[in-house]
Amino acid sequence: MNLGKLQAILDQEAQAIRNIPLNEAYGEALSLILEQVHNKKGKLVTSGMGKAGQIASNIATTFSSTGTPACFLHPSEAQHGDLGILGQNDVMLLISNSGKTREIIELMDLARVLDGGIKFIVITGLAGSPLAEKADVCLLTGNPAEVCTLGMTPTTSTTVMTVIGDLLVVQTMEAIGFSISDYAKRHHGGYLGTLARQQS
Repeated sequence: MNLGKLQAILDQEAQAIRNIPLNEAYGEALSLILEQVHNKKGKLVTSGMGKAGQIASNIATTFSSTGTPACFLHPSEAQHGDLGILGQNDVMLLISNSGKTREIIELMDLARVLDGGIKFIVITGLAGSPLAEKADVCLLTGNPAEVCTLGMTPTTSTTVMTVIGDLLVVQTMEAIGFSISDYAKRHHGGYLGTLARQQS
């Protein structure tokens, strides 16, 4: 085992997190979520393909557990009827490292046919990509190099996507005043549920 190599991987991923571009787009994303979900009573619908889809699913469950109704929509299943989950005042959070993922571009177009007023937040690595240009708000990852030895497998990029999701969740929790008692109401089982009830 090469501990030095492991440390280098950790350092590269940590630096990628520190390099996430922070700008006013985060405030714009927060405003969209608050307006559409908490004021207009829509929901946050996340989507992504492959590894990005797994990150999108995790972000949706984290939002739901912290007071912001959210769900994951698989982009392929959306073309076979699941698009119907979209409702009035929903906002979509779409994730694609390249910003060129065919299924996600198609999902955006289909969602706009269903509801021309739907809003889109996009997490991507490329500012000039089709998804970035069509988004209402674009959150850039910084397009970090993957730590994968081939430079191909989503590793560092998915780490950064997860952190961006955390940034959105935490600032939304703060904005809505989400409390430990609110948390306890949503967590009835497991260690976290017990801990939350003890503290509420």
